Amino acid sequence: MSKVESDIDDTDLKPFAVRNPATGDTVSIVEVDSPDAVKREVGRVRANQPDWEALGVRGRSRWMGLLRDWLLDNADRVTDIMQAETGKVRAEAANEAFYLADQINFYSGKGASFLKEEKVRGHSLLTASRKLRIQYRPYPVVGLISPWNFPLVLSLGDAIPALIAGAAVVMKPSEFTPLALTEVVDAWREEIGGPDVMAVVQGTADTASALIDEADFIGFTGSDRTGKLVMARAADTLTPVSLELGGKDPMVVLEGADIERAAKAATWGGMMNSGQICMSVERIYVEEPVYDSFVEKLGESVAELRQGPDGPEIGSDVGAMTSPNQIAIVAGQVSEAIEHGARALVGGRHVDRPGDYYQPTVLVDVDHSMRLMRDETFGPVVGVMKVKDSEEAVRLANDSRYGLSATVFGPKRKAEQVARRIECGGANVNDVLTNSMVPGIPLGGWKESGIGYRNGKYGIRKYCRSKAIVSARFQGLPEPFWYPYTPDRRQAVERLTRFVNARGIRRRLGL
Repeated sequence: MSKVESDIDDTDLKPFAVRNPATGDTVSIVEVDSPDAVKREVGRVRANQPDWEALGVRGRSRWMGLLRDWLLDNADRVTDIMQAETGKVRAEAANEAFYLADQINFYSGKGASFLKEEKVRGHSLLTASRKLRIQYRPYPVVGLISPWNFPLVLSLGDAIPALIAGAAVVMKPSEFTPLALTEVVDAWREEIGGPDVMAVVQGTADTASALIDEADFIGFTGSDRTGKLVMARAADTLTPVSLELGGKDPMVVLEGADIERAAKAATWGGMMNSGQICMSVERIYVEEPVYDSFVEKLGESVAELRQGPDGPEIGSDVGAMTSPNQIAIVAGQVSEAIEHGARALVGGRHVDRPGDYYQPTVLVDVDHSMRLMRDETFGPVVGVMKVKDSEEAVRLANDSRYGLSATVFGPKRKAEQVARRIECGGANVNDVLTNSMVPGIPLGGWKESGIGYRNGKYGIRKYCRSKAIVSARFQGLPEPFWYPYTPDRRQAVERLTRFVNARGIRRRLGL
């Protein structure tokens, strides 16, 4: 999930139009929330947060279960709205409600164990005479700023663990795709009757800035450029942040790989959601002995994709691009690459039809002098490069300022060895994109791909402040290192600590 967002320092309180990228038609006009309105929303849910926290994980999970059931019962309703505002094909728009249901089930089932008070075993005489525990308490208000490529997954998907942790949540969706999220939050209040601890604020950069100023924790998904602005703004109030930023994810295909499966994986991993996924396969490195067969299979697979709008009945594989500005970025990278010697095996052009479409594209004869292989493309385009061996593939895969995810196809043992050497937060072996869909494992980026994680215990604990609690097991006499200081007591303490520490070192070293 990352894309080009509005700059944080822009100010515009005029209503904005939401358009259907598949047709160009205006879907809705949305009012912008002023900074004062954002402050009021945050203040309202903040006042309700203590009662929400007091429900405990079980009580909060019961409410989230009602949200899950509503999402499943109203999946078609939500999918219709999402198709209208994103231009997604039906098969992909429908997935978001089911992803959220899975998130609710996972954190409802695991939340209590992730958040329970943690006991820490003492390691010395000093700590052995104390009870050591860690308590996890939620930030009162979590602010979430989400992008347009997955309007529910990257807003409510992050809100779910925050809410189960006991926080209240205020979300600012992208101005391109605010409608499905608003529908769900309105239903939480009006149809489900949920506690007033979840709100949506609408707008662009000024709204986002106000939310950063007011919230106690900020989660942002978007471009690395905008993420740096978010972090700088949050620094003014020392507000902690979690940032999932851009990606330029590599795929490596080794000799001995299942070429048919690898080509199908590259097709789906590169073209799904019109390539508008931060973990899309964007650059592919193929060992020389299997290069020709892989390229042939990939070209055939991509050429078979059906592109265009569909409705309630599934009829297309690849939909529109949600942001019209993104088409210019994609087209610019492709044109520059072709000017410098690349060749379009499939696609390579803007689609001449109503809506915002770019052809599913495979470029060969690419190299790292091209922006296409260095900057995030975020469109239905992959570049394929021949390499001598796995060493060259790893070197090129790591030659990037990004480090979000990676994919390796090949004999299992060697593929896993290669995957471990690629500098990224998660890797798939003989698989693609699955690490983004498994709630039990952390998802986060290295390098300029972000700070922090979603999913797993990390994905709920990040919304909490930890508190260390130390309790003396015994009472009565004062501790030997308390006042008054005397030579005899000091000498006794030094002898004891030297003996204990030296003995511990000997034991740890096996001496």
